[in-house]
Amino acid sequence: MHPAAEHSPLGKSSEYIATYTPSLLFPIPRAPKWAELGLSAETLPYQGMDFWNCFELSWLLPSGKPVVAIGEFTIPADSPNIIESKSFKLYLNSLNQTVFAESAELVAVLQKDLSAAAGKAVGVRVRSLDEVAAEGVAALPGICIDELDVRISNYEEPQPGLLRCESGRVIEESLHSHLLKSNCPVTGQPDWGSVVVQYRGAALDRAGLLAYLVSFRQHADFHEQCVERIFLDLQRLLKPEHLTVYARYVRRGGLDINPYRSTAAIQPDNRRLVRQ
Repeated sequence: MHPAAEHSPLGKSSEYIATYTPSLLFPIPRAPKWAELGLSAETLPYQGMDFWNCFELSWLLPSGKPVVAIGEFTIPADSPNIIESKSFKLYLNSLNQTVFAESAELVAVLQKDLSAAAGKAVGVRVRSLDEVAAEGVAALPGICIDELDVRISNYEEPQPGLLRCESGRVIEESLHSHLLKSNCPVTGQPDWGSVVVQYRGAALDRAGLLAYLVSFRQHADFHEQCVERIFLDLQRLLKPEHLTVYARYVRRGGLDINPYRSTAAIQPDNRRLVRQ
């Protein structure tokens, strides 16, 4: 377990406060998990962000009439902290009975509080249901590897030794799988996700990649660290010209978390998947 997580609201009974309470946000430093992976804030081999989408965002107009909307939050991958997900939910619920004259006022408050918790500027968009509905449901790019006939027996910890590549053959491709699953390191609850690997480098053995991704099935870690581990294991193996790894996780408590890590600056498509 992350040393800070045991002090978070995760896995504990919590009072649901319905008026604005920014102190509910619980930051967790990224540094200890970076250190586990041999990284520091100065040596991160990737760029990226964590997209959080909130489907339970609501507040009151001055008339007392409630508004519902969808919130999109972009946390830089190199921010000093992640925000513990239950505390994020509790904070957002504290807006339910809080009055904002217009959405711009709400956005300003969200940006201030979330940036303070993350330790770096957080992007915020508040979107109407019609706007999000018009975007539809996205499909992941490239080839799905889930139908490969593979024998799998490792589920407890990630197994980078399962990854293999064909030296001498350089290709560029996008692969994806919907079989990613890990567990919350505090509560043990399952985290379900779909993962995309886009790269240019030595050709990756697809069956080995699938077996490797499934080896996360009983692994306990936060979404962000799972994606970073996948990125690093692939980077060490492939030594690619370009690598992007991202995961789209199924929402829990009205929030989904979608970490993106890449060797280059990217502009991700944040449309939801069919499971989201």
